[in-house]
Amino acid sequence: MTMHPAKKKRYDVLGPRVVEALEKRHFEAYYCSSSEEVLPLLLSLIPKDHVVSWGGSETLVSLGAFDAVLAAGYKAIDRRTAKSPEEKVELMRHGLLCDTFLMSANAISEDGCLVNIDGEGNRVAALIYGPKNVIVVAGMNKVTRDAEAAVSRARNVAAPMVIQRFPTLKTPCIASGSCADCQSDDCICSFITVTRRCRHEGRIKVILVGEDMGF
Repeated sequence: MTMHPAKKKRYDVLGPRVVEALEKRHFEAYYCSSSEEVLPLLLSLIPKDHVVSWGGSETLVSLGAFDAVLAAGYKAIDRRTAKSPEEKVELMRHGLLCDTFLMSANAISEDGCLVNIDGEGNRVAALIYGPKNVIVVAGMNKVTRDAEAAVSRARNVAAPMVIQRFPTLKTPCIASGSCADCQSDDCICSFITVTRRCRHEGRIKVILVGEDMGF
């Protein structure tokens, strides 16, 4: 479906402002008006000698980012290659010490805070500490007015959609489509993080995309 011109214009006006807000918090930030601009920029931000890994992300899947990284010749820690659940866990653990980690965000506030919600915690762990270089790619549909609204989006919009990818899990939001603040063993909302600044300037790079992407 084609985006309404008014929505697209809003994204193109607001996106650069969010980039400025992110930069004030020491993130290295970019705005791509279209998804076609993303992969060349993404690859340019990964040093050639880096080992790359990533978290689960519909945004990165839709962009073909993982296959693009492999096609570019990077060594990767790719949990998709695991032959068993145990091997997958080991690859995820090794991914925490990769050189460049790729991920999306569940929400970004207009004033430059990243909000993420996670079940296992590997994605937010890599964002916070470990990899030398973290690249976050997020559509403008994930931008909210403030950090409080970003947390609400992560819990009440992103998580109930993400869980639909895992129909065997047993959580209230599978059936209702709405967060129940559950204590289910299958809960994917174990960790909610607000990254309000980049501790080491430029370590976390954010690419905002002027399209609706991911959850």
